[in-house]
This record gives sequence, structure tokens and C-alpha cells, in this order.
Amino acid sequence: MSPSLLRRLHRWIGLACAVTVLAASGSGILHVVMTWTQSPPPRPQPAGAINAAAVRLAPSEAVERLGAPDLSVQALSLRTIGGEPWYQVLAAGSPVPRYINALDGREDAAADQRYALEIASRQLGGAPARWTRRLDAFDQEYISIFRLLPVHRIDVDDGQGTRLYVSTQTGSVARLTSDSRQFEADVFSLVHKYAFIRHKGWRDGLLVTFTALAFLASLAGIALFVATRRR
Repeated sequence: MSPSLLRRLHRWIGLACAVTVLAASGSGILHVVMTWTQSPPPRPQPAGAINAAAVRLAPSEAVERLGAPDLSVQALSLRTIGGEPWYQVLAAGSPVPRYINALDGREDAAADQRYALEIASRQLGGAPARWTRRLDAFDQEYISIFRLLPVHRIDVDDGQGTRLYVSTQTGSVARLTSDSRQFEADVFSLVHKYAFIRHKGWRDGLLVTFTALAFLASLAGIALFVATRRR
């Protein structure tokens, strides 16, 4: 291949992917800056202590209280909610746990929300918070890299838009963010990961295409250097 053709290829391919290279490199710098401006993910806080002596209901009795003899139990845990021991029962086919009081055997459909609020309050050092909604699928803010579902969104009225995403199954905070943190994360997602393209196939295809063009531009530049090095 002649040097003149290599120059033309290098020039036009480089021009085609220059904008995406600038976007990728600029957002890459932003990603590093975010590690300076944003605190690391919250460490899990110790769960509430369980008073085993207060438990009056056996696990088998708790499952019977759910009223489904053929219920397939995948996980059964003992949690402290509101100072009382509760059985958290995760059944096959339902992502949301059910709760049976280990003292008197009553079921409480709102216990999952109350438990999420307690987890968030513990993480915040006792600061008041309010339950907003439960997420059963990922969205633009709570994206798939956080992995855990379902989660509860808990908001804090602190003037900074602080919110937490809490998993009651793990008893931990999956994500803590705020308005300023999310602004940086949104800019990074839009510029670096093309989040403005909703269709995953198109988004991945464009990312691969422009990355391949940048690779070809670099390869053409190396080939041009080798072809003209003696000159």
C-alpha cells in the first residue's frame, strides 16, 4: 500500500472518530475526577442484634403461618425490625420477601419497607429518611452494574437530594447518591457509554464501530510511520 493512500486512510478514519476519541478521553478524565470528588460506596453497617431468647415461633411454624402448604422456601432469615425478631421468608417465584413475627406469628406486608428504612437510617447514623418506592427493574439512575434487585429507594431531606437504594435481602445499601453525584454520573454515562441511545444493540454497535475506527486510525498511523521511516 502506498504511503499516499495510507495518509489518506489515516486522515479520514482519524477525522471520523476524532469526536468519539475526544469524548472517550474527556469522560475518562471525568471518571478519575469522580474518584476524587465522590466518597467510596458505603460500607455495610452492623445489623440489629437479634435476641434469640425472645423467639417464640419455630421456623417451620413461621412457614405454616404463610398459609401455603406447598410453598417452596428458598431462604429463611431472622431479622430484627422495630426491636422485634421477624422471620424473613423468600419463596420461589416471588422476589419480595414475606415477614412473620417470631413472637406472635402475625404477618406484616409493610415489614419490608420498614426494614429498608431501618437499614438506611443505620447507614446514615440515625438521620431520618423516607421510603419512596420499590424498584423491581433497573432504571436510568440505578443501573445494572449495581446488580441487586429488588431494592427500595430511600430519600433524605437534606437539601442535597441524597438517596439510598437498599436491599432487604442482603440487609445492606446497594447505592448511595445525591444530585451532584448523579450529575457527574449522568455526564459520564451520556458521553462515555452513549446512554442517550436507549436501544442496547444500537448503543453497543456504535461503541464497537467507533472503537474499531480508532484502532484502525492508530494502526494506519503506525503503518505510515514504518512506510516512511527511511525518508
